Amino acid sequence: MFAIILAAGWPIWPLLFASIIAVALIIERATALRQSKIAPSGLLQSVIGEFRQSAITEESLRRLDTHSPLGRVFAAGLRNVKSTREVMKESIEEAGRGVEHELERFLTSLGTIASISPLMGLFGTVVGMIEIFGAQNAVGTNPQQLAHGISVALYNTGFGLIIAIPSMIAYRHFRARVDGLIVEMELQAVKLVEIVHGERK
Repeated sequence: MFAIILAAGWPIWPLLFASIIAVALIIERATALRQSKIAPSGLLQSVIGEFRQSAITEESLRRLDTHSPLGRVFAAGLRNVKSTREVMKESIEEAGRGVEHELERFLTSLGTIASISPLMGLFGTVVGMIEIFGAQNAVGTNPQQLAHGISVALYNTGFGLIIAIPSMIAYRHFRARVDGLIVEMELQAVKLVEIVHGERK
């Protein structure tokens, strides 16, 4: 592996750095965007049960606020439970926007890496081509320099694609997961509002 890095020349180092960041972001998002961590099953039923027993206190709201992102949305709505349906819904929407922003954290960075990795590989290819043309001189071709230029050109192109393809797959996957989680939280929040205001059983 180290021999390949040496053969690829100095343009490979930014690609290696990008690959390390991409792996770290993929692991972090895979851990953070679990259903059980964002929108735990049974939370809505638990909150409704406490509400019907008049067990919603400031302490329980604080606990709900730190429980999960969905809990934060519920807590925002329950703090305005004595207000109108519209006010409660607005407070839930405000909390939901904050949660959505949190769920989308690092996705832009991952998408950027997926987009620029082929360009960084192309840059390495250009550097390799320059070295190939530099191998031509008045007395003939320098085979060693020619081989090095070809290595730089091919390895950087390949490595750029190796980084870009999984990064783009992961970006699309996490983007779809975030969208799904947001829809799930919206549906549960609407149910909470309707049950609290007696519009649904």
